[in-house]
Amino acid sequence: MAKGDEARLRVTSNSPPDLLGMIASTSSSVEAFLLCMTASTREVVLENTWAVASLWMALALVASLVSIRVGLSVALAEILVGILGGNFLGLDTTPWIDFLASFGAILLTFLAGAEIDPVSFRRHFKASMVIGTSAFLFPFVGAGLFAYFVAGWDLRAAEIAGVALSTTSVAVVYAVMVETGLNETDLGKLILAACFVNDLGTVLALGILFANFNVWMALFVGLTLPTLWLLPKVAPWVIARWGRRTSEPEVKFFLLVLFVLGWLATSAGSEAVLPAYLVGLVTAGVFVQDRAMLHQMRTMAFAVLMPFYFLKAGLFVSLPAVGTGFALILALLGVKMATKVVGVWPLTRAFRMGMREGNYTTLMMSTGLTFGSISALFGLTHGIIDQAQYTVLVTVVLGSAVVPTLIAQTWFRPQVTQVGDAASANTDSVAPAASASKTVASTVSQDDPSALRQAPTQRSDASPGDR
Repeated sequence: MAKGDEARLRVTSNSPPDLLGMIASTSSSVEAFLLCMTASTREVVLENTWAVASLWMALALVASLVSIRVGLSVALAEILVGILGGNFLGLDTTPWIDFLASFGAILLTFLAGAEIDPVSFRRHFKASMVIGTSAFLFPFVGAGLFAYFVAGWDLRAAEIAGVALSTTSVAVVYAVMVETGLNETDLGKLILAACFVNDLGTVLALGILFANFNVWMALFVGLTLPTLWLLPKVAPWVIARWGRRTSEPEVKFFLLVLFVLGWLATSAGSEAVLPAYLVGLVTAGVFVQDRAMLHQMRTMAFAVLMPFYFLKAGLFVSLPAVGTGFALILALLGVKMATKVVGVWPLTRAFRMGMREGNYTTLMMSTGLTFGSISALFGLTHGIIDQAQYTVLVTVVLGSAVVPTLIAQTWFRPQVTQVGDAASANTDSVAPAASASKTVASTVSQDDPSALRQAPTQRSDASPGDR
């Protein structure tokens, strides 16, 4: 295990984390500094592009240090810092921040798809399809019925609620998988594949229920399908012909594809992140052969773009609005997590996962952020839900990004002790991670630091820093 990881384990095992206290203390210092300025000076500072960039990056650094100190996923720390920044520091977005945040969502979604090893996906095809489909259907139906019959929302608003709360968060799950090293294991790849199936169901539901069929939609579909078919053939040629140069033309090629498809998707009334996952998935085999390019794109995403995305996600939470609709928020969050548990946990046992791995998978599938917030925003901008309903849904979505992940990382996180593929894995089952000598990831008790020291983590694909 790396020294940084040992230090993190010592911190989390010997001292109780005080995440909110640390964030609040830092935020209070920044707030006091801003309040000491005159109104005109403060306005000038916050209108300066570099001053705004400095503030956002300072908060991102705070989130990183907090995540290292308490052993929490940096994505969740950034969301919490964003909540405090929006409510106490007057933090707001600008067009360039919106672009960087959207770019971060696109790139994270693309990278999540690219992490799905085709061989592993085929090996776990049945498990990922069944778990992902069930993880979509149960909360989609359960949250929709609750919103309609209990909360008293109209049918269209209830459908938006069902779609928004049916998702998993590819961005959060991928960030956690990379940070823990699980993205290199069969368990992590299965979870990412099941997330893909889950969110594919969400995209299809949103498209079928609220589709705006026009010329742009036809153009989007007509160009996306052949692009997905050609990319696995064209990308290796681009890398072989122009790759491994200082100017990184192969990276620019992939970014061009993502931008063009994003342009067509938004012109069709959809979202730019929707085709990104599919592009990553169909080119995953390319990145299996060229891990260096994947590392370069991941560094760009995690160090520069991801902080803007997750900090901005926290800005949508209004603490006064949360107080007003607190009961409904708790109820919908409980409905989402309960329906995810009912839909996913029994299947983890059916596919012979260990208890710890089954609980971890269920909690990871209970997360939500990217597609959930996109679905809620779609409903608001199209007049399907009002501002109060939007606030409730976004807060529930953000809560589902924090609560299940925090529980999973604190009590059920598998410890990666060996990275590799099990060539003899059964295609219809997932062997428990507790028998790691036969699969790719074994677990040891987090309550036994000596056991952790005896099983050092081997990560050939470590992410930047402590992410």
